[in-house]
Amino acid sequence: MSRFAAPIAEQIWDMKYRLKAADGAALDESIEDTWRRIARALAEVEADPAHWEDRFYAALEDFKFLPAGRITAGAGTGRAVTLFNCFVMGTIPDSMGGIFEMLKEAALTMQQGGGIGYDFSTIRPKGAAVHGVAADASGPLSFMDVWDAMCRTIMSAGSRRGAMMATMRCDHPDIEQFIAAKQDAARLRMFNLSVLVTDPFMEAVKADGPWDLVFEGRVYQTVQARDLWNRIMRATYDYAEPGVIFIDRINAANNLNYCETIAATNPCGEQPLPPYGACLLGSVNLARLVVDPFGPGARLDDAALDDLVRVAVRMMDNVVDASRFPLEAQAQEAQAKRRIGLGVTGLADALLMVGLRYGSDEAVAQLDQWMHAIARAAYLASVDLAREKGAFPLFEAEGFLASANMRNMDDDVRNAIRAYGIRNALLTSIAPTGTISLYAGNVSSGIEPVFAYEYTRKVLQKDGSRTEEKVEDYAVRLWRETHGDAPLPAYFVNAQTLAPMDHVKMQAAAQKWVDSSISKTINCPEDISFDDFKDVYMAAWDLGCKGCTTYRPNDVTGSVLSVSEKTEAAPEADKGADVVYLSTPFDRPAALEGHTYKLKWPGSEHAIYVTINDTVINGHRRPFEIFINSKNMEHFAWTVALTRMISAVFRRGGDVSFVVEELKAVFDPRGGAWVEGRYIPSILAAIGGVIEQHLIRIGFIAGEGLGLKADPQAEKMAVGEASRGRACPACGAYEMVMIEGCMTCRACGHSKCG
Repeated sequence: MSRFAAPIAEQIWDMKYRLKAADGAALDESIEDTWRRIARALAEVEADPAHWEDRFYAALEDFKFLPAGRITAGAGTGRAVTLFNCFVMGTIPDSMGGIFEMLKEAALTMQQGGGIGYDFSTIRPKGAAVHGVAADASGPLSFMDVWDAMCRTIMSAGSRRGAMMATMRCDHPDIEQFIAAKQDAARLRMFNLSVLVTDPFMEAVKADGPWDLVFEGRVYQTVQARDLWNRIMRATYDYAEPGVIFIDRINAANNLNYCETIAATNPCGEQPLPPYGACLLGSVNLARLVVDPFGPGARLDDAALDDLVRVAVRMMDNVVDASRFPLEAQAQEAQAKRRIGLGVTGLADALLMVGLRYGSDEAVAQLDQWMHAIARAAYLASVDLAREKGAFPLFEAEGFLASANMRNMDDDVRNAIRAYGIRNALLTSIAPTGTISLYAGNVSSGIEPVFAYEYTRKVLQKDGSRTEEKVEDYAVRLWRETHGDAPLPAYFVNAQTLAPMDHVKMQAAAQKWVDSSISKTINCPEDISFDDFKDVYMAAWDLGCKGCTTYRPNDVTGSVLSVSEKTEAAPEADKGADVVYLSTPFDRPAALEGHTYKLKWPGSEHAIYVTINDTVINGHRRPFEIFINSKNMEHFAWTVALTRMISAVFRRGGDVSFVVEELKAVFDPRGGAWVEGRYIPSILAAIGGVIEQHLIRIGFIAGEGLGLKADPQAEKMAVGEASRGRACPACGAYEMVMIEGCMTCRACGHSKCG
């Protein structure tokens, strides 16, 4: 009998975590084999491997403890991969040689699958003098464009999807340009952006005082702090970025503030890290620890939680020794501090199972109690490890205990640390758990509320076809197994119905007991006023959060996925949607009509000819295939590959206009060219422009590129279809949603954060 709750969970295991040979043959025959592989690999560093292998296996069994994906996929495989999820790279020097050395290190880290964070505040502002070359600096955003291109290149080489975080201090002279950078939809698509907000800045905002923008002691400009804050808020309100990181609060709370300074985080924000800092992640599945769910004696098993946390801490500490690292500096940093990030998942489901409404005062109190228990057990387990194996090398008792974070901890824990030291400098963090939560039976992600009680997801079959499967929330499934068709109680709330302040209260309650930070998205209604939206961020500051990330559906960022308990089919007469979404490709008609475009690229002797053929669906034209040809044999391989890939996308249906966005955003490090008075960053971007012109010509998208009006029918939607948001760049479905700080496709699982 399968341990998986649904076919989609088994598919995720098979595609992401199951160990296979180079020829695709399965080496993990079952999920039990995967658990055994991980347990054995992490027990190898122990004096009694057999004993700890069994303990580790018991923790993994039935999805009680969920190591992060890189541990699950990499441990015990013998492959040259890192088991760490998060990296913050070295401080970027303000010199050309230093900047590009950092770029190389970033590429090597991303090649092994690590998400990275960088603080670009160390680069001099645009227009500042560059001594010795009689030139002006291009500024940090120009170099962020280079990082963005690097990430795209790593992705195109077949690595995991790239994920990067860029931060900039609120007093950097280029901060206003940084805030506005993502308003260009084609720019910095590989980055999440966050502003490093300091305590003096927040005081100036509250006092409506002046704020200096400085670099290396020189004041470049003075602005009103509240005006700058409103710029951040307006950009986030309209474009969902940048996020806000309360950096002084992070450094004050850091157990290691006596020996490190933090200026950046990993891509999803739950790990503030020093230069070359790295952290591994894992989550305790609270939903699996509830006794008598929905019954009169429903409660979390405190003893089971304590035992599971202690074993999980030992497992994660062993990962530090078992893992490889892209850079030696990262290995040294990890060994010197041994930081881990143990978090939770399934919180919202656990609250439902004990009868509590997410965001209520009772739920806030319960979360505080559970997180306190986890923090206490984790710290005591790490003290026990220090007694057995030694404290982390940079441990200094007085400096460690002086942090604001340790003031919340129980006196007996503080006394134990003072007496015996501690094995891990930081222990707790709440990371995004979307994929592993789905693989564990679709428990609620991290500390997020349930996003949807059920939704439809496409499942890839072994023959290459796709079927649609209803995915049901773990707690809802348990309710229906015991209560049949009885309506869900009133305390069953989801992310779409919660007030933003309910999210903030829950994040703040958890943050009190979390060493690092929390990846959480505060969902805001589309019609929330700008003033109310700003209040969410101020409340996050006032309640002690270390950062804040919101998502408000709008015309720019797209709508949140619309989900209903029951989806009714449209009437037969209304099923002819003009934009069609298929899980199998269109059949090719015997004859197609199209257009051929001549593209002359400066510096190339031969032109490139782009032919796009169309098909007609429900009376409207849409692209079906593309051919790219040139006599220049230098282009042969990539044009053939591009022809096949784009044609395959066209034939799958859906809104394929994202192809234009992706191609037009490609930056050639060797430089682009001026074509008809416009700068085109690469040949691929030029081809994207040709495709865009064709889609405008046939009325598939709106625009004025050829002076033709778009067909208004091209945007008509099926009767009963929900408002569409941003199309997924992987499958084209309009099911991109913001969860735990990452845009994620509910249809195919594509995630911006990898």
